[in-house]
Amino acid sequence: MADKVKILGFAGSLRKGSFNKMLLREAAGFAPEGVELEVFDLEGIPLFNQDLENDPHEKLKEFKAKVKAADGILIATPEYNYSVPGVLKNALDAASRPYGTNPFEGKPVAIMGASIGMLGTARAQYHLRQTLVFFNAFPLNRPEIMVPFAESKFDENGRLKDDMTRDKVKELVVELVKWIKKLK
Repeated sequence: MADKVKILGFAGSLRKGSFNKMLLREAAGFAPEGVELEVFDLEGIPLFNQDLENDPHEKLKEFKAKVKAADGILIATPEYNYSVPGVLKNALDAASRPYGTNPFEGKPVAIMGASIGMLGTARAQYHLRQTLVFFNAFPLNRPEIMVPFAESKFDENGRLKDDMTRDKVKELVVELVKWIKKLK
């Protein structure tokens, strides 16, 4: 591992005003010295089609290369219908193909999520962990960051205004860095 720890973060939402994109931007601001947390937007990754997996779209190639180059991954997921959003699952599925080219293999991963609901993405995060098992990725178990009632946690500029949430997100970034170093 190089001197600088490289983390790739992405949100499972395409919405411009996504609470999960806001959460991810906040997390990037908490990266400790010597850590680079790059935020990648999944917009533009086409729907997975196995007929085209050997000739991937440029946006998908870029995503796979960034995942492969990262020391660790930070995923911010919304919860749609008790599970992960289609855009996130599609990006993960497409990136893992063709068989044998999965860039998530052996990667340390941290998960967080924000929702307007009371459970704050708990069910989506547990489903995401199931996918990561197949990828042979290594999700960080704690802290679990499930931000409920997200509309009350951010100000009009998209900044976290809730001190407890801010502290937990910062803790997650620090613990992910420790997890990356432990697994290397």
